[in-house]
Amino acid sequence: MKLETPRLRLRPWQEDDRPAFAALHADPEVMADLGGPIDRVASDAKFDRYVANFARHGISRWAVTARDGDFLGYAGVTPEPDSHPLGRHCQVGWRFARRAWGHGYATEAASATLDDAFGRAGLREVLAYTAADNARSQAVMARLGLRRDSGRDFTMNGWHGLVWVARRA
Repeated sequence: MKLETPRLRLRPWQEDDRPAFAALHADPEVMADLGGPIDRVASDAKFDRYVANFARHGISRWAVTARDGDFLGYAGVTPEPDSHPLGRHCQVGWRFARRAWGHGYATEAASATLDDAFGRAGLREVLAYTAADNARSQAVMARLGLRRDSGRDFTMNGWHGLVWVARRA
């Protein structure tokens, strides 16, 4: 299974994606909105969660590559557990290597994953959240047509999330 856009390919994770995935999470600028880089052990645990989400739920973050196969980052919809401050829900998110910033890849990839989540997976609502100072992600959310829902803003582990909502058309 894969998704394609005019410039990108989105596919489930492969074992040989681990080094690029870890390098993405080791970049201080890429990880600035989440408190800084994470080590290889934490990155591998995140990778394993994404693989497991595909197996259990049929949705997750997808590996995003350029048409030539160059790994750019990830985007996708993941289920969040009952223990989340917002309770059980699905969340769209993305993370891209710095060299991929400013090209519209996050919007293009996230749009494809939302279409898949609403179509194939049959979801009716997907949330997105980011920190107040993450203007880049907020701009992507606006370009995707998500609606701000300040009544759902939350704090978790000292991080304050601003919430946007996407609903099935």
